Amino acid sequence: MSRLLIMRHGEAAPGFPDAKRPLTTRGEYEVAAMAAWLAGRVEQGELARPKMYASPYVRAQQTAGLMGQALGCTVETLGFITPDDDPSEVVEWLLTQPEGAPMLLVSHMPLVGELAGRLLEGRPGQGVGFATAALAELEADVWASGCARLRRFTEPGQLG
Repeated sequence: MSRLLIMRHGEAAPGFPDAKRPLTTRGEYEVAAMAAWLAGRVEQGELARPKMYASPYVRAQQTAGLMGQALGCTVETLGFITPDDDPSEVVEWLLTQPEGAPMLLVSHMPLVGELAGRLLEGRPGQGVGFATAALAELEADVWASGCARLRRFTEPGQLG
């Protein structure tokens, strides 16, 4: 059984171009809270240290950087997980990945919602709504449409 963690970046500042928008102070706080929580789970042996991938957009790279520091892992950039990319391409990529450590994808709405919806429900559409810095944990025997199960969905506000 493989595990996939899908995370939306922390709150970002408005601006143009979209790819250059940085995290706000609140966004950094949200991500730090999620990073500490996830790192605690890794330290307790509840979750293996994930392989981390992020969108090239600044806010996703900043989010992944903070997560990577807490988790002790590096970040690989994937150019096909930006906001308007096709979740089908991500599913195809997932099918080529070797089994082993969980994978953590740091990306954007609507992609994260559409990807989670496709993996869980097997159909396109808006899928799951993600607050900023929210994290969905899925597991599956194969990463194909409708074949995943939702293990947990966590938002920073739930960590209190």
